[in-house]
Amino acid sequence: MNIVILDAKTLANTSLSPLQKLGQVTVYSNTPPTQVISRCQHADIIITNKVILNASTIACLPNLKLICVAATGTNNIDLNAAKANNISVQNVAGYSTPSVVQLTFTLLGNLMGNVHRYNNDCKQGLWQKSDMFCRLDHPITEINAKQFVIVGYGALGKAVANVAHAFGAHVVIAERRHSKKTRAGRTDFDQALRQADIISVHCPLTEHTKNLFDESVLSLLKPSAVLINTARGGIVNEQALVDALNNKQLAGAGIDVLSQEPADANNPLLHYCGENLLVTPHIAWASKESITRLVQQIADNIQKFIKSSTTNKVV
Repeated sequence: MNIVILDAKTLANTSLSPLQKLGQVTVYSNTPPTQVISRCQHADIIITNKVILNASTIACLPNLKLICVAATGTNNIDLNAAKANNISVQNVAGYSTPSVVQLTFTLLGNLMGNVHRYNNDCKQGLWQKSDMFCRLDHPITEINAKQFVIVGYGALGKAVANVAHAFGAHVVIAERRHSKKTRAGRTDFDQALRQADIISVHCPLTEHTKNLFDESVLSLLKPSAVLINTARGGIVNEQALVDALNNKQLAGAGIDVLSQEPADANNPLLHYCGENLLVTPHIAWASKESITRLVQQIADNIQKFIKSSTTNKVV
């Protein structure tokens, strides 16, 4: 099998040995749109994380049999074109759950404990000048006994809920907004948001969740609430979030994903100067262990494909 990896840079120098056992592997750090066809002309299998494979590109790749997406989302692949050309598409799932959970609570712990602010104080020599053994300049609050609202209760939401329970939080599962029926074990969306001390977002980005956290939803929150989004950037309206932070409608936010990535220089979140916002560059999924699992899962997908079996099949 001739295997081409189009954007290996997203794999952070992780060993590709599980893939190299399966065929001839050609590796490109990244691939601009103009070079996709030439680089994949003889490929039986393409591995891509974010490089786009549209209908016109797929039509020019006669040997292509399988597209492996090195992620869960497949929005960079024209699935209809792949199906029409009898090309299988497989993704990976579940590989990043421990990593995402870890960053969720890292952001949350920093915000609720003001760790980043205390760290800066130490670097600036303020602790050294203290008239007592510690500094208590910034408020510290606990996760314990807080109303911990989870929006999106798939594998990630469930894993976050388990850790929240371990911290002693009261976990509340929000129902989909505007749902006509509230399922057992869930709470009406607006009601959940009104009581929330912590909101952690883990739903997919769809037409129903785009700009879900807009001005009207953010206005439901208590001024003491903290919002964490490690899901998709488009779920939280960025200007509305900045306005809410400026107006003290919520206590803080931790954001790992933006509506446009790489970040647009004009993104309002990057121009917000308050210390109650933490922004990280889409790293929740990217622990070394997570990427190792991702590579192994791609290898498993390919191996089963070669044996005419299927796993994680999208098309």
